Amino acid sequence: MFDNLHEECGVFGIFENKTTHVAHSAYLALFALQHRGQESCGIAVNDDGVFRHHRGDGLVPDVFTSSRLEHLGTGNMAIGHVRYSTTGGKNANNIQPLVIRHIKGNLAVAHNGNLVNAPELRKQFELKGGIFHGTSDTESIAYSIVSQRLTSKNTEEAIEKVMYSLKGAYSCVVMTATKLIAFRDPNGFRPLCLGKTHDGAYIVASESCALDTLGAKFIRDIKPGEIVVIGTDGVRSIETHCGKKGNICVFEYIYFARPDSVIEGSSVQHARMRAGAFLAKEHPVDADIVIGVPDSGLDAALGYAYESGIPYGVGFIKNRYIGRSFIQPSQDQREDAVRIKLNAIKENINGKRVIMIDDSIVRGTTCARIVRLLREAGAKEVHMRVSSPAFKYPCFFGTDVDSQENLMACRFDTVEEIAQEIGVDSLGYLSVEATNKLAEKSKCGFCNGCFTGHYPIEVPKEQHKDKFEEKLNNFSSYYQVLD
Repeated sequence: MFDNLHEECGVFGIFENKTTHVAHSAYLALFALQHRGQESCGIAVNDDGVFRHHRGDGLVPDVFTSSRLEHLGTGNMAIGHVRYSTTGGKNANNIQPLVIRHIKGNLAVAHNGNLVNAPELRKQFELKGGIFHGTSDTESIAYSIVSQRLTSKNTEEAIEKVMYSLKGAYSCVVMTATKLIAFRDPNGFRPLCLGKTHDGAYIVASESCALDTLGAKFIRDIKPGEIVVIGTDGVRSIETHCGKKGNICVFEYIYFARPDSVIEGSSVQHARMRAGAFLAKEHPVDADIVIGVPDSGLDAALGYAYESGIPYGVGFIKNRYIGRSFIQPSQDQREDAVRIKLNAIKENINGKRVIMIDDSIVRGTTCARIVRLLREAGAKEVHMRVSSPAFKYPCFFGTDVDSQENLMACRFDTVEEIAQEIGVDSLGYLSVEATNKLAEKSKCGFCNGCFTGHYPIEVPKEQHKDKFEEKLNNFSSYYQVLD
């Protein structure tokens, strides 16, 4: 419906020292992580080495009815996943967790991130006779682990070997018959944390808000490059691939994560308020009211208001009962969708000079529609401030940034031209320098390649919107030539 960014994925895992309703715990945690992916979800349960799983398209409460949860039964381990497809498309075989049965046992994998070398890994397996059922890079991770497991003494050793060949972003949770294993890429592009419940169950999750939902205590973030192994003997860590400072995606703080989460020691909500405060310093303007575009623009608007001294107000009411099925293809229908999703509060807007804060501008079409709502509500002036720099380059690590030809910052030469296109009196983006200061307590660096074109690791020279499927099609053509 909106042309802003989409969440990538969320992962969860729980290890109990007793048999209990772990599927219900996974359900609650996925509910807390729903903002990270609203396309599909899944849960896999380990009951004494027997794996039961269910996956489906849709939101968590729609996919997991009470009867479905009952069917999953009890166990001592479970992993879960919520998904938005940045690669792989809407293929039912891409819904996670992926469950694989191999000669040495069962394996379930949930993954958040994108590999830059997934097509190459897939080609290697297919040339050896491997059969893939989906098109996501998660399958390449799963098959890589299984391949190494055949010659390794345990799964964690296999993962340790596999990480030498994985390039890109991956925060993963793996479940075997006896262990729960979490591991994170050496750059730490995507978050992953460890917690513990009051009765001794260990939890790993993409965000700390999932721990809070289960009443678990946050222990720590899993380090970039770390492998955490949880079993009946407790928790142990393998740090063979650790050593880098880490480069977490800065958009975790700006947009992706829930504001009540704490990532790498820094509050997401506080980081967004800092973004607003920096905006007020970098792009001041005389106005009567500061408003935020729900939801991720609200905290930045508060920060702007506090720093500038301009009153904060509620400019929009968001309708929270519109599902993805409401998305319509025509221009008029999309216009109606914006009006139903958001409505301006005329009493707060009429006759005023308004500063509107949003987290990003991607294509710009939604911004223009929202600005039009403010104008129709009687706004005398509309000044837009964006709590991120301008998107100019593709993301290779799990953020669904549109193709460059569709990005507004690439289609126009100046900020003034963009402001004119979306219908605002002035426009200001947060500087790259400021984004590097958002998480003041974080010891990690940031990946801001989508703003600067400079990435922490080597990336493909070009990437199209359907990058993974396009490469797979090229490989398929290659096989046909061989035939």
